[in-house]
Amino acid sequence: MAKAMKIAIIDDEQDMRQSISQWLALSGYDTETFASAEDALKKLGPDYPGIVISDIKMPGMDGMQFLKKLMGQDSALPVIMITGHGDVPMAVEAMRVGAFDFLEKPFNPDRMSELAKKAAHARRLVLDNRALRRELSDGGQLMKKLIGVSPAMERLREDILDLGQADGHVLIDGETGTGKTLVAHALHAVGMRAGKKFVLVSCAALEEDALSKRLFGPMMPEDSQLPAVEEARGGTLVLEDIETLPDAVQSKLLSFVNAEGTPPETRIIAISNLQEQGKTCEDVLRPDLFYRLASLRITVPPLRQRGEDILALFTRLSEQFADDYGCDAPKVSAQEAAQLLQAPWPGNVRQLINVAERAVLQSRRGQGSITSLLMSDHEDMQPVMTTEGKPLKEYVEAFERMLIDNTMRRHKGNISNVMEELCLPRRTLNEKMAKYGLQRSDYL
Repeated sequence: MAKAMKIAIIDDEQDMRQSISQWLALSGYDTETFASAEDALKKLGPDYPGIVISDIKMPGMDGMQFLKKLMGQDSALPVIMITGHGDVPMAVEAMRVGAFDFLEKPFNPDRMSELAKKAAHARRLVLDNRALRRELSDGGQLMKKLIGVSPAMERLREDILDLGQADGHVLIDGETGTGKTLVAHALHAVGMRAGKKFVLVSCAALEEDALSKRLFGPMMPEDSQLPAVEEARGGTLVLEDIETLPDAVQSKLLSFVNAEGTPPETRIIAISNLQEQGKTCEDVLRPDLFYRLASLRITVPPLRQRGEDILALFTRLSEQFADDYGCDAPKVSAQEAAQLLQAPWPGNVRQLINVAERAVLQSRRGQGSITSLLMSDHEDMQPVMTTEGKPLKEYVEAFERMLIDNTMRRHKGNISNVMEELCLPRRTLNEKMAKYGLQRSDYL
Protein backbone atom coordinates (compact mmCIF):
# COMPACT_ATOMS: atom_id res chain seq x y z
CA MET A 1 0.00 0.00 0.00
CA ALA A 2 1.07 3.61 -0.50
CA LYS A 3 3.15 5.02 2.36
CA ALA A 4 1.44 7.47 4.73
CA MET A 5 2.12 11.10 3.87
CA LYS A 6 4.45 12.86 6.29
CA ILE A 7 3.38 16.01 8.13
CA ALA A 8 5.96 18.22 9.85
CA ILE A 9 4.41 20.19 12.74
CA ILE A 10 6.30 23.24 14.00
CA ASP A 11 5.13 25.07 17.14
CA ASP A 12 7.01 26.30 20.20
CA GLU A 13 4.15 25.18 22.48
CA GLN A 14 4.54 21.50 23.34
CA ASP A 15 0.84 20.91 24.10
CA MET A 16 -0.18 22.37 20.74
CA ARG A 17 2.41 20.24 18.88
CA GLN A 18 1.26 17.07 20.56
CA SER A 19 -2.46 17.67 20.11
CA ILE A 20 -2.06 18.42 16.38
CA SER A 21 0.23 15.40 15.98
CA GLN A 22 -2.15 13.02 17.77
CA TRP A 23 -5.15 14.20 15.77
CA LEU A 24 -3.41 13.86 12.40
CA ALA A 25 -1.84 10.52 13.34
CA LEU A 26 -5.37 9.21 13.99
CA SER A 27 -6.22 10.37 10.45
CA GLY A 28 -3.47 8.12 9.08
CA TYR A 29 -0.60 10.58 8.64
CA ASP A 30 3.03 10.04 9.64
CA THR A 31 3.71 13.05 11.86
CA GLU A 32 6.94 14.54 13.19
CA THR A 33 7.18 17.57 15.48
CA PHE A 34 9.68 20.39 15.92
CA ALA A 35 9.91 22.99 18.68
CA SER A 36 11.48 25.61 16.39
CA ALA A 37 11.79 26.60 12.76
CA GLU A 38 15.57 26.24 13.05
CA ASP A 39 15.24 22.57 14.06
CA ALA A 40 12.74 21.89 11.27
CA LEU A 41 14.96 23.39 8.56
CA LYS A 42 17.64 20.81 9.36
CA LYS A 43 15.19 18.09 8.26
CA LEU A 44 13.04 19.66 5.56
CA GLY A 45 14.80 19.46 2.19
CA PRO A 46 13.60 20.38 -1.30
CA ASP A 47 11.93 17.00 -1.89
CA TYR A 48 10.47 16.55 1.58
CA PRO A 49 7.89 13.73 1.19
CA GLY A 50 5.09 15.53 2.95
CA ILE A 51 3.57 18.83 4.03
CA VAL A 52 4.20 21.40 6.78
CA ILE A 53 1.94 22.89 9.45
CA SER A 54 3.58 25.80 11.26
CA ASP A 55 2.62 28.44 13.79
CA ILE A 56 3.38 32.00 12.70
CA LYS A 57 4.36 33.54 16.05
CA MET A 58 7.42 31.73 17.43
CA PRO A 59 10.58 32.91 19.22
CA GLY A 60 13.76 33.04 17.14
CA MET A 61 12.83 32.51 13.50
CA ASP A 62 9.13 33.28 13.20
CA GLY A 63 6.67 31.57 10.87
CA MET A 64 6.93 34.15 8.09
CA GLN A 65 10.73 33.90 7.96
CA PHE A 66 10.42 30.12 8.07
CA LEU A 67 7.89 30.16 5.22
CA LYS A 68 10.18 32.29 3.05
CA LYS A 69 13.08 29.87 3.68
CA LEU A 70 10.92 26.88 2.71
CA MET A 71 9.60 28.58 -0.42
CA GLY A 72 13.17 29.44 -1.39
CA GLN A 73 14.21 25.80 -1.43
CA ASP A 74 10.94 24.24 -2.68
CA SER A 75 8.16 26.57 -3.83
CA ALA A 76 5.79 23.60 -4.33
CA LEU A 77 5.93 22.49 -0.67
CA PRO A 78 2.46 22.96 0.87
CA VAL A 79 2.72 24.95 4.11
CA ILE A 80 -0.36 25.52 6.28
CA MET A 81 0.12 28.46 8.64
CA ILE A 82 -1.55 28.76 12.06
CA THR A 83 -2.39 32.35 12.96
CA GLY A 84 -3.71 33.98 16.10
CA HIS A 85 -7.16 35.53 16.31
CA GLY A 86 -7.29 38.77 14.35
CA ASP A 87 -4.08 38.14 12.37
CA VAL A 88 -5.86 38.10 9.00
CA PRO A 89 -3.43 40.63 7.37
CA MET A 90 -0.54 38.37 8.38
CA ALA A 91 -2.36 35.35 6.92
CA VAL A 92 -2.93 37.20 3.66
CA GLU A 93 0.76 38.06 3.50
CA ALA A 94 1.63 34.40 4.13
CA MET A 95 -0.58 33.37 1.20
CA ARG A 96 1.14 35.96 -0.98
CA VAL A 97 4.56 34.52 -0.04
CA GLY A 98 3.40 31.02 -0.96
CA ALA A 99 1.52 29.42 1.95
CA PHE A 100 -0.95 26.71 0.91
CA ASP A 101 -3.60 27.98 3.35
CA PHE A 102 -4.01 29.13 6.93
CA LEU A 103 -5.89 28.19 10.09
CA GLU A 104 -7.03 30.77 12.61
CA LYS A 105 -6.89 29.89 16.33
CA PRO A 106 -8.90 28.40 17.87
CA PHE A 107 -9.37 26.09 14.88
CA ASN A 108 -11.67 23.16 14.23
CA PRO A 109 -9.64 19.89 14.08
CA ASP A 110 -11.87 18.63 11.25
CA ARG A 111 -11.03 21.76 9.25
CA MET A 112 -7.33 21.06 9.85
CA SER A 113 -7.77 17.46 8.64
CA GLU A 114 -9.58 18.68 5.54
CA LEU A 115 -6.78 21.15 4.71
CA ALA A 116 -4.13 18.51 5.41
CA LYS A 117 -5.87 16.11 3.01
CA LYS A 118 -5.94 18.72 0.21
CA ALA A 119 -2.32 19.70 0.82
CA ALA A 120 -1.19 16.06 0.92
CA HIS A 121 -2.95 15.35 -2.38
CA ALA A 122 -1.26 18.36 -3.99
CA ARG A 123 2.13 17.29 -2.62
CA ARG A 124 1.74 13.74 -3.86
CA LEU A 125 1.01 14.99 -7.39
CA VAL A 126 4.11 17.22 -7.32
CA LEU A 127 6.37 14.43 -6.04
CA ASP A 128 4.95 11.92 -8.55
CA ASN A 129 5.55 14.38 -11.40
CA ARG A 130 9.10 15.03 -10.25
CA ALA A 131 9.80 11.31 -9.97
CA LEU A 132 8.36 10.77 -13.45
CA ARG A 133 10.52 13.54 -14.93
CA ARG A 134 13.63 12.07 -13.30
CA GLU A 135 12.69 8.62 -14.55
CA LEU A 136 12.09 9.85 -18.08
CA SER A 137 15.53 11.47 -18.12
CA ASP A 138 17.28 8.40 -16.71
CA GLY A 139 18.21 6.01 -19.49
CA GLY A 140 19.14 3.25 -17.04
CA GLN A 141 15.76 3.33 -15.33
CA LEU A 142 13.93 3.38 -18.64
CA MET A 143 15.88 0.40 -19.94
CA LYS A 144 14.89 -1.52 -16.79
CA LYS A 145 11.25 -0.92 -17.71
CA LEU A 146 11.83 -2.83 -20.94
CA ILE A 147 11.55 -6.13 -19.06
CA GLY A 148 12.41 -9.42 -20.70
CA VAL A 149 15.06 -11.98 -21.56
CA SER A 150 13.54 -13.06 -24.87
CA PRO A 151 15.70 -12.64 -27.99
CA ALA A 152 13.18 -10.05 -29.28
CA MET A 153 13.65 -7.85 -26.19
CA GLU A 154 17.42 -8.30 -26.17
CA ARG A 155 17.49 -7.04 -29.77
CA LEU A 156 15.20 -4.13 -28.90
CA ARG A 157 17.47 -2.96 -26.06
CA GLU A 158 20.53 -3.26 -28.29
CA ASP A 159 18.79 -1.26 -31.03
CA ILE A 160 17.86 1.48 -28.54
CA LEU A 161 21.43 1.76 -27.26
CA ASP A 162 22.85 1.82 -30.81
CA LEU A 163 20.33 4.22 -32.35
CA GLY A 164 20.30 6.41 -29.25
CA GLN A 165 23.88 7.43 -30.02
CA ALA A 166 23.14 8.14 -33.69
CA ASP A 167 22.11 11.52 -35.11
CA GLY A 168 19.43 10.61 -37.63
CA HIS A 169 15.67 10.76 -37.29
CA VAL A 170 13.98 7.52 -36.17
CA LEU A 171 10.75 5.77 -37.13
CA ILE A 172 9.27 3.49 -34.46
CA ASP A 173 6.56 1.11 -35.58
CA GLY A 174 4.80 -1.90 -34.12
CA GLU A 175 1.36 -2.99 -33.00
CA THR A 176 -0.76 -0.91 -30.65
CA GLY A 177 0.02 -1.31 -26.97
CA THR A 178 3.61 -2.53 -27.40
CA GLY A 179 5.23 0.45 -25.67
CA LYS A 180 6.46 2.55 -28.60
CA THR A 181 6.29 5.81 -26.63
CA LEU A 182 8.38 4.26 -23.85
CA VAL A 183 10.95 3.29 -26.49
CA ALA A 184 10.98 6.91 -27.73
CA HIS A 185 11.67 8.13 -24.19
CA ALA A 186 14.47 5.57 -23.85
CA LEU A 187 16.04 6.60 -27.19
CA HIS A 188 16.15 10.19 -25.99
CA ALA A 189 17.44 9.32 -22.51
CA VAL A 190 20.37 7.16 -23.68
CA GLY A 191 21.39 9.51 -26.49
CA MET A 192 23.42 12.66 -26.85
CA ARG A 193 20.31 14.84 -26.34
CA ALA A 194 19.54 13.45 -22.88
CA GLY A 195 18.80 16.36 -20.59
CA LYS A 196 17.56 18.48 -23.50
CA LYS A 197 13.89 19.07 -24.31
CA PHE A 198 11.65 16.08 -25.06
CA VAL A 199 8.43 17.28 -26.73
CA LEU A 200 5.63 14.89 -27.67
CA VAL A 201 2.78 15.75 -30.05
CA SER A 202 -0.06 13.40 -31.01
CA CYS A 203 -0.83 14.04 -34.68
CA ALA A 204 -4.16 12.21 -34.36
CA ALA A 205 -5.41 14.34 -31.46
CA LEU A 206 -5.66 17.65 -33.35
CA GLU A 207 -7.48 18.91 -36.41
CA GLU A 208 -5.29 19.96 -39.35
CA ASP A 209 -5.22 23.69 -38.60
CA ALA A 210 -4.64 23.21 -34.85
CA LEU A 211 -1.94 20.62 -35.53
CA SER A 212 -0.12 22.91 -37.97
CA LYS A 213 -0.16 25.73 -35.43
CA ARG A 214 0.96 23.44 -32.61
CA LEU A 215 3.91 22.25 -34.66
CA PHE A 216 4.96 25.37 -36.56
CA GLY A 217 2.97 28.34 -35.24
CA PRO A 218 1.91 31.06 -35.29
CA MET A 219 0.65 30.59 -31.73
CA MET A 220 -2.20 32.71 -30.40
CA PRO A 221 -1.27 35.56 -28.00
CA GLU A 222 -2.95 33.74 -25.11
CA ASP A 223 -0.88 30.56 -25.70
CA SER A 224 1.89 30.11 -23.15
CA GLN A 225 3.89 27.53 -25.10
CA LEU A 226 6.08 27.85 -28.16
CA PRO A 227 5.43 25.96 -31.40
CA ALA A 228 6.69 22.39 -30.94
CA VAL A 229 9.59 22.77 -33.40
CA GLU A 230 10.85 25.74 -31.37
CA GLU A 231 10.11 24.16 -28.00
CA ALA A 232 12.09 21.02 -28.93
CA ARG A 233 15.01 22.85 -30.57
CA GLY A 234 18.25 21.08 -29.74
CA GLY A 235 16.37 18.15 -28.22
CA THR A 236 13.86 15.57 -29.43
CA LEU A 237 10.48 16.07 -31.10
CA VAL A 238 8.25 12.97 -30.97
CA LEU A 239 5.35 12.76 -33.41
CA GLU A 240 2.84 10.07 -32.44
CA ASP A 241 0.45 8.64 -35.06
CA ILE A 242 2.63 10.04 -37.85
CA GLU A 243 0.49 8.21 -40.43
CA THR A 244 -2.41 10.62 -39.72
CA LEU A 245 -0.39 13.69 -40.72
CA PRO A 246 -2.38 15.68 -43.34
CA ASP A 247 -0.69 16.36 -46.69
CA ALA A 248 -0.25 20.09 -46.08
CA VAL A 249 1.37 19.46 -42.69
CA GLN A 250 3.60 16.78 -44.25
CA SER A 251 4.90 19.44 -46.64
CA LYS A 252 5.69 21.83 -43.79
CA LEU A 253 7.41 19.06 -41.83
CA LEU A 254 9.51 18.13 -44.86
CA SER A 255 10.59 21.76 -45.26
CA PHE A 256 11.57 21.88 -41.60
CA VAL A 257 13.54 18.61 -41.86
CA ASN A 258 15.36 19.80 -44.99
CA ALA A 259 16.23 23.13 -43.36
CA GLU A 260 17.72 21.34 -40.34
CA GLY A 261 20.47 19.81 -42.44
CA THR A 262 22.73 16.92 -41.40
CA PRO A 263 23.17 16.23 -38.57
CA PRO A 264 19.88 17.80 -37.50
CA GLU A 265 19.79 20.18 -34.55
CA THR A 266 16.48 18.67 -33.44
CA ARG A 267 15.94 14.93 -33.66
CA ILE A 268 12.52 13.72 -34.80
CA ILE A 269 11.18 10.40 -33.57
CA ALA A 270 8.11 9.42 -35.56
CA ILE A 271 5.79 6.79 -34.08
CA SER A 272 3.51 4.87 -36.42
CA ASN A 273 0.38 3.16 -35.08
CA LEU A 274 -0.92 2.17 -38.51
CA GLN A 275 -3.13 -0.91 -38.05
CA GLU A 276 -4.76 -1.01 -41.48
CA GLN A 277 -4.40 -4.47 -42.96
CA GLY A 278 -1.79 -4.67 -45.72
CA LYS A 279 -0.59 -1.06 -45.32
CA THR A 280 2.57 0.39 -43.85
CA CYS A 281 3.64 3.89 -42.93
CA GLU A 282 5.51 4.05 -46.23
CA ASP A 283 2.20 3.70 -48.08
CA VAL A 284 0.54 6.72 -46.44
CA LEU A 285 3.37 9.27 -46.10
CA ARG A 286 4.84 11.13 -49.07
CA PRO A 287 8.01 9.23 -50.08
CA ASP A 288 10.50 12.09 -49.59
CA LEU A 289 9.26 12.64 -46.01
CA PHE A 290 9.09 8.93 -45.21
CA TYR A 291 12.71 8.30 -46.21
CA ARG A 292 13.83 11.31 -44.18
CA LEU A 293 12.04 10.13 -41.06
CA ALA A 294 12.85 6.44 -41.50
CA SER A 295 16.60 6.79 -41.94
CA LEU A 296 16.79 4.74 -38.74
CA ARG A 297 14.05 2.35 -37.75
CA ILE A 298 12.92 0.30 -34.74
CA THR A 299 10.08 -2.22 -34.74
CA VAL A 300 8.79 -2.99 -31.24
CA PRO A 301 7.95 -6.72 -30.93
CA PRO A 302 4.38 -7.81 -30.13
CA LEU A 303 3.82 -9.47 -26.76
CA ARG A 304 2.98 -12.86 -28.27
CA GLN A 305 6.55 -13.08 -29.65
CA ARG A 306 8.17 -12.50 -26.26
CA GLY A 307 7.77 -16.01 -24.80
CA GLU A 308 8.32 -16.31 -21.06
CA ASP A 309 8.65 -12.50 -20.77
CA ILE A 310 4.83 -12.61 -20.56
CA LEU A 311 4.98 -14.41 -17.22
CA ALA A 312 7.67 -12.09 -15.85
CA LEU A 313 5.64 -9.04 -16.87
CA PHE A 314 2.41 -10.45 -15.47
CA THR A 315 4.13 -11.19 -12.15
CA ARG A 316 5.57 -7.68 -11.85
CA LEU A 317 2.30 -6.02 -12.80
CA SER A 318 0.12 -8.12 -10.49
CA GLU A 319 2.50 -7.45 -7.58
CA GLN A 320 2.33 -3.70 -8.25
CA PHE A 321 -1.48 -3.75 -8.37
CA ALA A 322 -1.63 -5.97 -5.25
CA ASP A 323 0.50 -3.38 -3.45
CA ASP A 324 -1.78 -0.58 -4.64
CA TYR A 325 -4.93 -2.41 -3.51
CA GLY A 326 -3.44 -3.70 -0.24
CA CYS A 327 -3.83 -7.42 -0.92
CA ASP A 328 -1.81 -10.45 -2.01
CA ALA A 329 -0.98 -11.02 -5.66
CA PRO A 330 -2.84 -13.98 -7.21
CA LYS A 331 -0.92 -17.23 -7.46
CA VAL A 332 -0.53 -18.50 -11.04
CA SER A 333 -1.17 -22.19 -11.63
CA ALA A 334 0.63 -24.22 -14.28
CA GLN A 335 -2.48 -24.20 -16.46
CA GLU A 336 -2.88 -20.42 -16.10
CA ALA A 337 0.79 -19.90 -16.94
CA ALA A 338 0.31 -21.91 -20.13
CA GLN A 339 -2.83 -19.92 -20.88
CA LEU A 340 -0.95 -16.62 -20.47
CA LEU A 341 1.77 -17.86 -22.82
CA GLN A 342 -0.58 -19.03 -25.56
CA ALA A 343 -2.99 -16.05 -25.54
CA PRO A 344 -2.90 -14.00 -28.79
CA TRP A 345 -2.61 -10.63 -26.93
CA PRO A 346 -3.94 -8.31 -29.66
CA GLY A 347 -3.71 -5.41 -27.19
CA ASN A 348 -0.15 -6.38 -26.24
CA VAL A 349 1.36 -4.97 -23.01
CA ARG A 350 -1.55 -2.58 -22.55
CA GLN A 351 -3.94 -5.55 -22.52
CA LEU A 352 -1.65 -7.49 -20.14
CA ILE A 353 -1.75 -4.54 -17.70
CA ASN A 354 -5.54 -4.64 -17.81
CA VAL A 355 -5.65 -8.41 -17.20
CA ALA A 356 -3.18 -8.17 -14.30
CA GLU A 357 -5.26 -5.49 -12.57
CA ARG A 358 -8.50 -7.44 -13.03
CA ALA A 359 -6.81 -10.60 -11.75
CA VAL A 360 -5.77 -8.81 -8.56
CA LEU A 361 -9.23 -7.33 -8.01
CA GLN A 362 -11.06 -10.63 -8.46
CA SER A 363 -8.46 -12.47 -6.35
CA ARG A 364 -9.09 -9.96 -3.55
CA ARG A 365 -12.77 -10.94 -3.67
CA GLY A 366 -11.89 -14.64 -3.83
CA GLN A 367 -13.52 -15.02 -7.22
CA GLY A 368 -12.67 -16.01 -10.79
CA SER A 369 -9.42 -17.14 -12.39
CA ILE A 370 -6.83 -15.83 -14.81
CA THR A 371 -8.07 -18.35 -17.39
CA SER A 372 -11.62 -16.98 -17.17
CA LEU A 373 -10.31 -13.44 -17.73
CA LEU A 374 -8.37 -14.51 -20.81
CA MET A 375 -11.32 -16.43 -22.20
CA SER A 376 -13.57 -13.38 -21.72
CA ASP A 377 -11.06 -11.34 -23.76
CA HIS A 378 -10.71 -14.01 -26.46
CA GLU A 379 -13.97 -15.81 -27.22
CA ASP A 380 -12.28 -18.46 -29.39
CA MET A 381 -9.69 -19.34 -26.72
CA GLN A 382 -9.84 -22.80 -25.14
CA PRO A 383 -8.58 -23.66 -21.61
CA VAL A 384 -5.74 -25.94 -22.66
CA MET A 385 -2.26 -26.51 -21.28
CA THR A 386 -0.29 -26.15 -24.49
CA THR A 387 -0.74 -24.89 -28.00
CA GLU A 388 0.24 -26.41 -31.32
CA GLY A 389 3.75 -25.65 -32.52
CA LYS A 390 5.24 -25.24 -29.03
CA PRO A 391 6.68 -28.18 -27.11
CA LEU A 392 5.58 -28.85 -23.54
CA LYS A 393 9.20 -28.32 -22.43
CA GLU A 394 8.91 -24.57 -23.17
CA TYR A 395 5.87 -24.22 -20.91
CA VAL A 396 7.42 -26.27 -18.13
CA GLU A 397 10.60 -24.18 -18.17
CA ALA A 398 8.72 -20.88 -18.32
CA PHE A 399 6.51 -21.90 -15.40
CA GLU A 400 9.52 -23.16 -13.42
CA ARG A 401 11.39 -19.89 -13.93
CA MET A 402 8.34 -17.90 -12.84
CA LEU A 403 7.95 -19.99 -9.67
CA ILE A 404 11.61 -19.55 -8.66
CA ASP A 405 11.55 -15.84 -9.50
CA ASN A 406 8.35 -15.27 -7.48
CA THR A 407 9.61 -17.27 -4.49
CA MET A 408 13.00 -15.51 -4.48
CA ARG A 409 11.28 -12.14 -4.55
CA ARG A 410 8.83 -13.08 -1.81
CA HIS A 411 11.66 -14.26 0.48
CA LYS A 412 13.95 -11.35 -0.54
CA GLY A 413 16.73 -13.66 -1.71
CA ASN A 414 16.77 -15.92 1.38
CA ILE A 415 18.03 -19.15 -0.20
CA SER A 416 17.14 -21.37 2.79
CA ASN A 417 13.50 -20.24 2.74
CA VAL A 418 13.30 -20.70 -1.03
CA MET A 419 14.79 -24.21 -0.80
CA GLU A 420 12.28 -25.13 1.91
CA GLU A 421 9.24 -23.78 0.06
CA LEU A 422 10.16 -25.34 -3.29
CA CYS A 423 11.55 -28.58 -1.72
CA LEU A 424 14.78 -28.21 -3.68
CA PRO A 425 18.36 -29.00 -2.58
CA ARG A 426 20.77 -26.07 -2.80
CA ARG A 427 22.69 -27.48 -5.76
CA THR A 428 19.54 -28.02 -7.82
CA LEU A 429 18.28 -24.51 -6.99
CA ASN A 430 21.66 -22.98 -7.95
CA GLU A 431 21.67 -24.87 -11.26
CA LYS A 432 18.15 -23.80 -12.14
CA MET A 433 18.84 -20.16 -11.22
CA ALA A 434 21.95 -20.21 -13.43
CA LYS A 435 19.93 -21.81 -16.25
CA TYR A 436 17.26 -19.09 -16.08
CA GLY A 437 19.62 -16.17 -15.55
CA LEU A 438 18.38 -15.43 -12.01
CA GLN A 439 20.84 -13.87 -9.55
CA ARG A 440 20.34 -13.77 -5.79
CA SER A 441 21.72 -10.22 -5.62
CA ASP A 442 18.70 -8.96 -7.57
CA TYR A 443 16.36 -9.96 -4.73
CA LEU A 444 18.24 -8.70 -1.68
